[in-house]
Amino acid sequence: MSAYGLLIDYEWCTGCHTCEVACQIEHALPTDQWGIKIMNVGPWEYAPKKWQYAYLPVPTDQCDLCKNRVEKSHTPTCVKHCQAKCLKYGKVEKLAEELAKKPKQTLFSL
Repeated sequence: MSAYGLLIDYEWCTGCHTCEVACQIEHALPTDQWGIKIMNVGPWEYAPKKWQYAYLPVPTDQCDLCKNRVEKSHTPTCVKHCQAKCLKYGKVEKLAEELAKKPKQTLFSL
């Protein structure tokens, strides 16, 4: 059986936190726990008029890639509700091919 994962395109993440909220609701997590958490990187200026500022959705140890949803042929709730469409779910091999084509992405698998 192939491993599955999330491809996270953090170039397009707007930091809206919808993935966090959807995950908390789906898994009935307390408000201080997350299956996925938005991390802020920056802001800082690293060269004249060049800034580092990004949001990065990070799956936590509580992420099970929405096993119950996936067993019913649904996507993980964070993917379904991502407004920027920067989260993709699929086989790690396929996601790795996409990862190789574009910078500012990261791959998560269980």
